[in-house]
Amino acid sequence: MASLREIRRRVRSVKNVAKITKAMEMVSASKMRRAQRNTQATRPYSDRMRDVMGELTTRAGQTLAHPLLTQRSEVRRIGLVIITPDKGLCGALVSNVLRTSSRFILEQRKLGREVQVLTVGKKGRDFAIRTGLPLVAEITGLGDAPSLIDILPVATNVINGFGEGRFDEVHVVFTAFINTLTQRPERRRVLPIEPPQESAETRVDYTYEPSQDEVLNELLPRFVEV
Repeated sequence: MASLREIRRRVRSVKNVAKITKAMEMVSASKMRRAQRNTQATRPYSDRMRDVMGELTTRAGQTLAHPLLTQRSEVRRIGLVIITPDKGLCGALVSNVLRTSSRFILEQRKLGREVQVLTVGKKGRDFAIRTGLPLVAEITGLGDAPSLIDILPVATNVINGFGEGRFDEVHVVFTAFINTLTQRPERRRVLPIEPPQESAETRVDYTYEPSQDEVLNELLPRFVEV
């Protein structure tokens, strides 16, 4: 039977662990709130970008001919961007993204298509290396508040790869933030760009300076980055 001194030592040890755990919880909660604010802060920009793109492409109609909008007659090479965190301890987030990626890769291979991978985050990179996937580019160490400049190398690689014919399509697998308790893995095609549909409620008669074509040529790469 443990002595009274031993029992007291164990009690102190448990209390110390509880304090450390509480501190970790507070830090994690603070990071979560900051990440949530950052995510929500970008939505007005991306929503407005989508509105402008919808208006531009609607006006251009059949005359619209931009490399990033061009559908390939035959799809043989796929670029897949996999976005994951650098670390684990985040529930099923990583496994859901990797499972979605694996399922998509298998589907494309059954169609006789080659899939090349670009990863953002160590977990995605490790997955690509472990499974022997062709790894075209990688970004790690983004931290808790990545900026557009941080992910620009992958975005540039994607745009150039599509423009040069190395990819016939580019897809991205990521985690969509619904709320604190719900994050859903999603896959989305980013190239060729599917022009967003402009809703009747948001129709605005824009005047463009410089020309509409020049604005479109400038915005399309930014739209991919967003």
